Amino acid sequence: MKMNMSEKIKVTKQDLVRSCVLSTFLLAGWNFERMQAMGFCHSLLPIIKRLYKGKPEEIVKALKRHLVFYNTTPFISNAILGITIAMEEERANGAEIDDNTINAVKVGLIGPLAGVGDPLIWGTLRPMIAAVGASMAITGNVIGPILFFVIYNVIRITLMWFALKIGYQKGVNILEDLKGNMLEKLTEGASILGLFVIGALITKWTHIDIPIIVSEFVKQDGTMAITTVQSILDQLAPGLVSLLLTFLCMKILKKGVSPIAVIFGMFAFGIIGSALGILQ
Repeated sequence: MKMNMSEKIKVTKQDLVRSCVLSTFLLAGWNFERMQAMGFCHSLLPIIKRLYKGKPEEIVKALKRHLVFYNTTPFISNAILGITIAMEEERANGAEIDDNTINAVKVGLIGPLAGVGDPLIWGTLRPMIAAVGASMAITGNVIGPILFFVIYNVIRITLMWFALKIGYQKGVNILEDLKGNMLEKLTEGASILGLFVIGALITKWTHIDIPIIVSEFVKQDGTMAITTVQSILDQLAPGLVSLLLTFLCMKILKKGVSPIAVIFGMFAFGIIGSALGILQ
């Protein structure tokens, strides 16, 4: 049952500032299994304490709720953090928002944001600022590295704050229209876009070469023509092996195998395959 409007719990600006400051350490607890989950949960501590004050059981549930897998571009991660804060605020005030809905929105948005943030921040902004600083530094000008540090962090902090603020404001507007199924549409759309981005990146980031020779012959010009398993696969369906390997990893993970075990298994598979000459 929803609470009376006069009793509604509200997140303060100070809470948002504290959350933004803590989000600076998003990568401090990074690990291979859940990646940025610990940092994200840590960023929510001021919010969780405000919303569930005097309810230790709800605080524990909220902490566990946000210790699931999470990973995206740190600079604009606060957009998701802001939306999550809005959802937690509505939930604390009686809105029917379950754990799956909150996590679905988070997971659905990490792909699209990473797809935009990685090339924009890591691929464009940072190299450009670093190039300016480095060009000054190689001439012996000490201002170069200082300028890089100042400009980089001013942009970083500005992006983090406005991403959090806009995410929180938009999140509230979205949740106010729950009856119109806007949240469901957002979740579905973000999930589709995220899967599309991840699927496109599979062939870009995953490289597998099977150099097994199928045939070889001397052409009329005297050069040797070699046909390998990989060249045949590239003609039929480029990236097929990478896609199949991704599906295999998904199937193994669904069976409850630890992501760490899968990572080390991939290492072993690559090393052994290379030693045997079937992978390159």
